[in-house]
Amino acid sequence: MPCVKPNPSNKNVEPFVEIDPTGRYGRYSDLVGTGSMKDVYRAFDQEEGIEVAWNQVDLSRFSNDKNGVIHRLFAEVRLLRSLEHDSIITFYHVWMNNDHTFLNFITEVCTSGSLRDYRKKHKHVSVKALKKWSRQILRGLEYLHTHEPCVIHRDLKCANVFINGNSGQVKIGDFGLAAIVGKSHAAHSAVGTPEYMAPELFDGEYTEMVDIYSFGLCVLEMVTLELPYMECDGIAQIYKKITSGVRPQALNKVKYPEVKAFIEKCLAKPRARPSASELLKDPFFNGLEDE
Repeated sequence: MPCVKPNPSNKNVEPFVEIDPTGRYGRYSDLVGTGSMKDVYRAFDQEEGIEVAWNQVDLSRFSNDKNGVIHRLFAEVRLLRSLEHDSIITFYHVWMNNDHTFLNFITEVCTSGSLRDYRKKHKHVSVKALKKWSRQILRGLEYLHTHEPCVIHRDLKCANVFINGNSGQVKIGDFGLAAIVGKSHAAHSAVGTPEYMAPELFDGEYTEMVDIYSFGLCVLEMVTLELPYMECDGIAQIYKKITSGVRPQALNKVKYPEVKAFIEKCLAKPRARPSASELLKDPFFNGLEDE
């Protein structure tokens, strides 16, 4: 179905540049995020009276592999539709325009953007706040990993975690590289952001524990404001360090022993890595009130 173009001469309507085929969602021109696969715009749900995110994928970018990209995008949409948790971005609606050049889908919006950008903006944050954010991410991972079937995010990083700054509510998003696996909980393709990838991901044989490794590096980024392996010159050097078990230099900058020990648990060998459920019971979170 085609999108509707608003009538600019009508002064009583919102300043939308595009409206979805149902007339419910309107897109503003404000770009709030961009990635390798999609642009994200500020939008409005006229039925519920809430702001939402309008995710738009220009399929012409992927003319060499259009069918593969469309398949992955629809897989993300189907996955999002099946997930329902306070720590996971909510999915609302999807459609493709008439000539199949754009895929659009509407998701929940987190008003303060990604956790990476939020943390850069607010440089002085207590360990207590970092623990609260970490616990919410873990709750989201616990939901994904115990989902039937199991879902492995495979690209967990602070840029793919989003926050509502007025409430401190944190949500995992961007499921474009997620894998849905069966009872074996094993996946086989090496994908992700290199500096956040667990060593076993490079071997192509892994389980949901790769998300725990990436989560540990998210905590490291939250604490130090540094991307892991910033000291490396390129992907080859990152790969060599990760597969050799060399920790990122940023770990040496963690001042608090309990935080460093918690991160180390997440970066342990796959079989020694605690699950999300086990980490939620870790003494690291003692003293935090329930949310």
